[in-house]
Amino acid sequence: MRYLTARKRAEGKGASHTGTEHHWYMTASAVGLAFLVPVFLFVFGRALGQSQEAVIETFSHPFPAILTALTVLIGMRHFAKGAQMMIEDYARGTMRKGLVILAISISYAVTAVAFYALAKMTIIGFILGAMAH
Repeated sequence: MRYLTARKRAEGKGASHTGTEHHWYMTASAVGLAFLVPVFLFVFGRALGQSQEAVIETFSHPFPAILTALTVLIGMRHFAKGAQMMIEDYARGTMRKGLVILAISISYAVTAVAFYALAKMTIIGFILGAMAH
């Protein structure tokens, strides 16, 4: 005997049964980005226009590197989820699947390139720092 009504079983699920989770993820990542982006822009703005050595020096420190990695990771996941929700609302069939795959692939590619650049700057900064001593 079931004591749950049809309304109680469906409550909070939405049409795709994942709407609530998507909404909360997007809200939480937006709040996180609201704090991360201004600090990242301050750090990035200070490095903008500097010489290559100065930029490597800036981003080889833990705080700017971790801040940049978090901003890129959370920003790209936020982009992928938002693009997926938009595509699911407006596209159908094979085009929908292809566009979702494309959006997620773009977010992973941007994240990989950013992490590679950060790792390379950190390693170069470490080598330059070791050579200076």
